[in-house]
Amino acid sequence: MEIIMDKEPITVNGLQNLKVELEDLKNVQRPKVVEAIAEARSHGDLKENAEYHAAKEQQALIESRVIAINDLIARANVIDVTKIENNGKVIFGATVKLQDLETDKKITYKLVGQDEADIKKHLIFFKSPIGKALIGKDKGEMVIVSTPAGEKNFEILDVEYI
Repeated sequence: MEIIMDKEPITVNGLQNLKVELEDLKNVQRPKVVEAIAEARSHGDLKENAEYHAAKEQQALIESRVIAINDLIARANVIDVTKIENNGKVIFGATVKLQDLETDKKITYKLVGQDEADIKKHLIFFKSPIGKALIGKDKGEMVIVSTPAGEKNFEILDVEYI
């Protein structure tokens, strides 16, 4: 496995969520799966023991996620936008209110790191097509975003550092 040592931008909230997930994996999930492996082992023949193999697979998933989170935390470049003077420019961590110029619909996104991105929560990866189109733009500017469904035109209504 190749480990890239570049700094990974992350919001304060994103780092906190990673730490909570790591604690859960180490203190709750890991002991549960160790217990499940011990239980399955006590049933005898491991070659045909589906419970044992499922528990071992779950253990491997947990351990790989623990390694990934530790790596992310080690490379984290925490960006607290609340401590940056807001000059109306879209930056990593900014919350951007947009208006779709075709539908007149308003939508708000927060630009975050890859691990934090969740479109359902309006958290978008800053290197996604819309994230790349927004970074560096100013409040009031028009933005054209190339999406798989075609070009979308937005106006930046507001930029908040919250």
